[in-house]
Parts: sequence; structure tokens; C-alpha cells
Amino acid sequence: MGLLLGLLLLGHLTVVAYGHPILEAPESVTGTWKGDVNIPCTYGPLQGYTQVLVKWLVQRGSDPVTIFLRDSSGDHTQQAKYRGRLHVNHEIQGDVSLQLNTVEMDDQSQYTCEVTWKTPNGNQVVRDKIIDLHVQKVSVSKPTVTTGGSYGFTVPQGMRISLQCQAWGSPPISYVWYKEQTNNQEPTKVATLSTLLFKPAVVADSGYYFCIAKGRVGSEQRSNIVKFVVKDSSKPLETKTEASTTMQSPLEATSTVNSSWGWTTKMDVYLEETRDGPGKGLPIFAIILIISLCCMVVLTMTYIMLCRKKSQQENVYEVASVHAREASDSGETMRVDIFASGCSSEDTASPDPGQ
Repeated sequence: MGLLLGLLLLGHLTVVAYGHPILEAPESVTGTWKGDVNIPCTYGPLQGYTQVLVKWLVQRGSDPVTIFLRDSSGDHTQQAKYRGRLHVNHEIQGDVSLQLNTVEMDDQSQYTCEVTWKTPNGNQVVRDKIIDLHVQKVSVSKPTVTTGGSYGFTVPQGMRISLQCQAWGSPPISYVWYKEQTNNQEPTKVATLSTLLFKPAVVADSGYYFCIAKGRVGSEQRSNIVKFVVKDSSKPLETKTEASTTMQSPLEATSTVNSSWGWTTKMDVYLEETRDGPGKGLPIFAIILIISLCCMVVLTMTYIMLCRKKSQQENVYEVASVHAREASDSGETMRVDIFASGCSSEDTASPDPGQ
């Protein structure tokens, strides 16, 4: 891309200097056998000049042969040998570079980029550039192994993940995956693709893997051995403290404690063991929730008992008040009766004044 921009800029400066479009292209380009190659050819567009014809020619013997033609009717590939693997850029004005796919050894030759413009006065200007195409066979490089995710080579059981083997060289490149065996046995072939897929990964997939890449030329290349680990999520992870690894039960943890500080320490270790070992105990948030519910139940029962006790005390007070009032009323009645009786006796005992 940088080379293309540089050529476009140079072509524009040349247009300014000479007053008409000038083609810019490198003297030679090197392509990889069975790979793709781009042969640059650019010019700086100039106001008043209209592109009317683009040709690409290849040297066959002593005479050049047209392999591509672009005119007002469209693009035309002139040779059957290039059909389906030749493309000339048309997306960027001033860029008529040739893209050649699946390069063969006999594609090595001289290529000519020829462009025709119509000038402002109606004349035509033709410019061309010759580029040498060299085709080379490239041996396959040492492959590299990567994973298809961000987990690295240690993953949890049940995850869908892949190991990818990648090498560079003249295509096509074939790949074979192997897994190392124990007891000095021969490695086992596990796949014949560039990607080794685990769907999903299980503990038995853990082991040492490597891949071998082989191209059209050169010897095969072997990657470094990678250690692939699949962790069993059903087993507790190893703890970091000695207390948690030697602990047998919560009762043993509390029976050896003589102070409140030591008891708290031991309980903290037990809770840590509970968190580290899935399936061995309740999570810490569940324990906190249960404790909170128990406290709420205790507070509720205490409140109900206090309310009932207060209600009973009020009932006793009311009954005592009623009895007191009844006793008071009875005393007053008795005093009235006694007073009435006294008055009757005095009236009976007093002499009649008329007698």
C-alpha cells in the first residue's frame, strides 16, 4: 500500500512537470509459486485527459501478447490461460495494477502496462511500462501453534476450543497434528488439518501436541511441542495454606482452639476451603443469607412474645381494676346499708313527743 501511494504521488508530480499523464511502475516484481502476486502500474489523473484504453501484455518469444484489454465495452481477458485468475484494479482512479492469482512457474516473464488517454484537443496519448515478473519456490517455514481463544493452553473442561497450526511458503501447505504418548511410544496422529478442534474439551485431551507442515518444495517442518491442559471443574482446586489442606472437618478445626482469635482464624480457613472446593459446602453468600434469615426469625419470635406478654399484663391490670371497683362499690353499699340501719334504729328508739 505504501508503494502504491508513493507511485501515485510520483505520477502526480510528473504530470505537473510535463503536462501529461506518466505511468509509474517498478522494474521487477517477485511472486511466490502457487501464490498471488500484484504488479503495480499507476498514473496521476490530469484534468482534461480521459482514459480510453488499458492493456496488459506478456512477452511470449519475441512478440508481446495481449492478455487483458479494458475499453468502453468493459474488461476482457484475451488468453484462456489467465481466465479466472487475472484482475485489473478499477476502484481507484489512476490505478491499473495487475493482480495475478495462483502463479505458475511459466508465468515468469516481462509484462507491459499500456494506457491510452484522450487529450483535451481530441488527440490520443499512449504510455507504457515494462515490468519483469520473477517466480520463486519458497520452502515451508517452521509452523507456529496458537489457540483459537484468549484462554491459552489451559482451559476448563467442557469448553469448545481449537489449536491452530500456521506456516508460510509456496501453497498448498498440508498439516498433520500429533499427540505425544507415554512410555516412549510413537506419537499418535490426531488430525490432518491446520486446525485441531476440541468440541468440547475433556480431561482426556490433556497432553503434549505438535504439528508438522509440508509444502510443495523443501522438507517438512515441525512445530514446538505445546502442553495442553484441560482442568476438571468437578474437583476442588489445590489450596495454598497448610491449615486448609490438613483440615478434616469443622469440628476438628474448632476443638483445637483455645482463644477467640484462634477460633476466628480456623473458621476463616474453613470458609476458604468451602469456597475453594466446589460441591464440598455452601457458598459464602448462601451462609450469610441463612444467618440473616435465622436472625430475622429470632427477632420476629421475640417481638411476638413481648407483645403477648404485654397484652397479658394489660388484661391482669384491667381485671384487678374491675375487682377493685367492685370491692369499692360493695363497701359503699354496705356503708349505706349500715347507715340506713342505724338511722332506723334511732328513729325507733326515740320517744314519741306526743306521749
